[in-house]
This record gives sequence, C-alpha cells and structure tokens, in this order.
Amino acid sequence: MDETVAEYIRRTVLKIPRDEIKPMLQKWGFLSEAQIETVNFRQMKENISQDVVQLCEENSADIKQAAVLDIIYNNIYPNKRIWSVYQMNKTGEETEFFDLTDFKKKFKRRLRSALKNVTINFREYEDNAIWIRIAWGTPYKNPNQYKTSYVVYHSQTPYVFISASVLRSNLPLLCQALVVASNYRDIHEMELRSHSLNSLKDIVFKRYSQNFQTYCPRPLPERNVAPETVDSRIIQENRNEKERIQRLNRQVFGDGPQPKIEFAQYKLETMFKSDPEMDVLDKKEPFRCLVKFSSPHLLESLKSLAPAGMADAPLSPLLTCIPQKARNYFKIREKKGLLPGSFVSP
Repeated sequence: MDETVAEYIRRTVLKIPRDEIKPMLQKWGFLSEAQIETVNFRQMKENISQDVVQLCEENSADIKQAAVLDIIYNNIYPNKRIWSVYQMNKTGEETEFFDLTDFKKKFKRRLRSALKNVTINFREYEDNAIWIRIAWGTPYKNPNQYKTSYVVYHSQTPYVFISASVLRSNLPLLCQALVVASNYRDIHEMELRSHSLNSLKDIVFKRYSQNFQTYCPRPLPERNVAPETVDSRIIQENRNEKERIQRLNRQVFGDGPQPKIEFAQYKLETMFKSDPEMDVLDKKEPFRCLVKFSSPHLLESLKSLAPAGMADAPLSPLLTCIPQKARNYFKIREKKGLLPGSFVSP
C-alpha cells in the first residue's frame, strides 16, 4: 500500500469519534468482520489508527477504498463542511429517465477532459442522494486528497448541494460536469449556504412548516375593565402584549424548529426619495444594495427578535421570507434576463 494512502487512512480514522470507529469500519465494508474484531478499540486512537492501517495494508488498500471511507465519514458528519445550494434549469419542461451509470460516465468524462489529475468517487444512498467526492490536482501535481470538493445530488430534482474546496478556480469545471451529466441547460448558485446540509434540504424541498404570509399589527382592543391599580393594569398589558407577540411569531414561523441557516443574501432595488427642492439627484435611478445576513442559526435568531423586545411583531417579510426569496431569486431574474455569473452548458 502506498505511504500516502496509509497516511490518509490514518488521519481519517483519527477524525472519527472513538465510539463510532468500529461501526464506521463495518459500514465501509473493506475490512472483514474478523479483521475488525482483532482491533482493540479501547486503546488510544493513535494506536487504533495504526492497527487499521496495518489491516488495510494486508488487503492492499488504494486511494479508491480510502476515499470511500472519507465519503462515509462526511455523510455521517456533514456539518463539518459549509454547503451551498445550486439550482439547475432545463430548456423545457420535459422529464427524462435518470440513468446512474450514464450520469457517472458523463461526469467523469467531462471533468477529466479538462483536468487529467483528478480522482472522482461516487456513493449512492437510499434517499436517492448521490454523493460525489472530487480530489483536485494540477497538470503537474497529483490530486490533493486533503482539499476535496463534495457534491450531493438528488436525482430527479434540479438541486445540487456543493461543498467546495479552497480551489475555487475548479468550481466552473465542476458545475459544467454536473450540467452535462444530468442533461440540464445551466446551473446557478442560490444565495443560501450553511453547515447544516439537512436544513438546506428542508428549505429547497419544502419539508418544514414556516408560513410566508404578511400580517399587519393590530391595536389592542379596548375593553371596559373594573377599576384597578396602575401596577396591575401595566402587568396585564405586558401579559397581553407578550401573548400577542407569541401568537404572531407562531403564525409567521410555525410551531416546529427552524432549519439551520448560517448565511443568506439577496439584492434590493428601490427608489431614492429626497426633497424635490433640494435637487439631490439629477436622474431618478433606483438605489441598489446587497443585503447579507449571517448567524450561527439565522432563522431562530430572527424568530427570537420580537419576544426579546428587539423588534416589533410581526417581523418584516424581508426577514421572515429569506428561504422563500432564495428559492424564487433566480426564477425572477431569469424572467428578466438577468443571470450574471451563471455556468452554462456548452
């Protein structure tokens, strides 16, 4: 077994939590059950990794088998990476039968026609998710197995989830390979990314219960109440206001937990208003800006603004509709013919 492969397997095993090493090796399937039972999983992780490497040497492991173990690790712990959502578009509404073998063949051929030194590995999962691992090289260097890109593509859907390596220059090649292999016309990045892959899937596949309706605040109804002290009236008004905020928050965000988004952005365009007598602007041109939001848990942070007294209830739809705006962003711009920076199939 090559020394670089042995070192990569050792580092991969060291990343795995101790209690998960044995189950993950069993999922890997490269080592037999009898070989796995010879490993003492109570010893130091460094010693465990050395024992696993020794067993892999007996089986003559290569980078292909090592890459499969890495895919399994990233599938179990997807939150270790930052994921971005991409949406692909067809020329028409036609649907085609998805052939996984043909997809793999086209993807490899397209990527390797542009870059020879690249390793590509696939693994299919039960939820129709195809996990693709790409290790990039250069015309003069072998692929770097520690700087990989991951792609999660659900067949029969236009959505792709990409966790790119630091080599951003290879992203156009990756997008072109996806478009060609899946028989789409072009692909665009949505302004939506997060460490939580499952939350991004919940958003684009509409698997959560957030409402996207606009509610106008209403004044508290006037009631004839019996005479009472000022303090008790204030307490009652505060209680009513908290109940109103909770009710409006529930109507806007729903009852369930929010999908975990850490970054969102979209573009705004509005007219600049000023006093006509001041003559600030010679031409009436729209004011454009890029709005960015970031938080460890963006939607839960927005949800907590009104109860914390940091914003009025209900929140502006510009804030509560971030996931919906991300889904609709490219649909609107495509109708206007405004799709800069898109990756188009040749």
